[in-house]
Amino acid sequence: MKQDEIIPHLFRTEFRKITAVLCKLFGIEYIGLAEDIASETFLRALETWPYQGIPENPVAWLYAVAKNKARNLIIRDRLFREKIATDLKITEDQTTAIRIDLSEQNITDSQLQMLFAICHPSIPAEAQVGLALRILCGFGIEEIANAFLSNKETINKRLFRAKEKLRAEKVPVALPPVTVLNDRMETVLTTLYLLFNEGYYSESNNNILRRELCDEAMRLVLLLLEHKQTNIPAVNALYALMCFHASRFDARINALGEMVLYDEQDEECWNQLLINQGIFYLNQAAVGKNYTRYHLEAAIAYWHTIKADTAEKWENILQLYNQLLQIAYSPVTALNRTYALSRSYGKQLAIREAEKLQLNNNRYYQALLGELYTGIDNTKAAECFQTAISLAKTNADKSILQKKYDKLKSV
Repeated sequence: MKQDEIIPHLFRTEFRKITAVLCKLFGIEYIGLAEDIASETFLRALETWPYQGIPENPVAWLYAVAKNKARNLIIRDRLFREKIATDLKITEDQTTAIRIDLSEQNITDSQLQMLFAICHPSIPAEAQVGLALRILCGFGIEEIANAFLSNKETINKRLFRAKEKLRAEKVPVALPPVTVLNDRMETVLTTLYLLFNEGYYSESNNNILRRELCDEAMRLVLLLLEHKQTNIPAVNALYALMCFHASRFDARINALGEMVLYDEQDEECWNQLLINQGIFYLNQAAVGKNYTRYHLEAAIAYWHTIKADTAEKWENILQLYNQLLQIAYSPVTALNRTYALSRSYGKQLAIREAEKLQLNNNRYYQALLGELYTGIDNTKAAECFQTAISLAKTNADKSILQKKYDKLKSV
């Protein structure tokens, strides 16, 4: 790896580890201090490596600098002596003996515990995803702003408010007690689900960023799977869902960077290893009597890894959507269910069901109606595609819809 690439790469992989360990040591209320030490560590690398060369073991170098900076703060900083040390019940004589543990096991434990701290129900879901991207994934503020199609000022304010709320609530950096673990797991899984969706269904045209969001969501779910207390069926189902979706990631974008719809995807570009992993984890999830939205969505995603257009496939997908709507209704799920209905029972029935939804200002709704009316009322279909184009937010969406509209007009 070239010298100008290694620090950005290490920032992505090691910033989160240093921050998580220090935040666990100092407490969630000093999350900013932990981030500052981690940031200053990388600033030191930027200042010295171009002149002294890259160390033989860059990660060990970063950890050593981070430890020294933390120790210097512990020993010399007035804020630490008067406030943080008091909160941690550390006497002045004990400050030099504090162990800053950057071992692999403590890094893993700290990240898992930080995940639960960040996903506290007292802060909004968008802020949870933003904090996860910043603290557990090492994303810069500008990258987070791009992911949310926002700006740096808005993201900074959002993260600041979330950190203040965590301080006020004095949220511990620890796994919740067993009595409330399941309730908190739902919030954690929702955050990771949203994080993955920010990548997979991103409005951003940055394909690298989109893929990284998905990869980071999957990495954090694996943290849950590797811990005995958090390796539960719902987590396995969520990971299976992510594997199935990620298996088709490369096939969704063509050489020009344009979106490729499911029916037009090249099956040879699907990642069979990820499909097999998805099947394994879906089987692991099939334990007990309870099933979640993640079980149902993973099962739907599994059927989409079978390219053959059979009646059995679409009937299974339709029934799974029917169950999903009962436990987790959303307009998008209702639209997807309507498409499955059209594949099983024809367009006329699907049109009647779709129009009951009355999602007139939703581009997916208009695009679906365009699909359903094609071949039945092409004038109506063209109108729907035109409306969908006007509502589309990305060039990729507009390009796909424009092609469909142009094809109709040429008939």
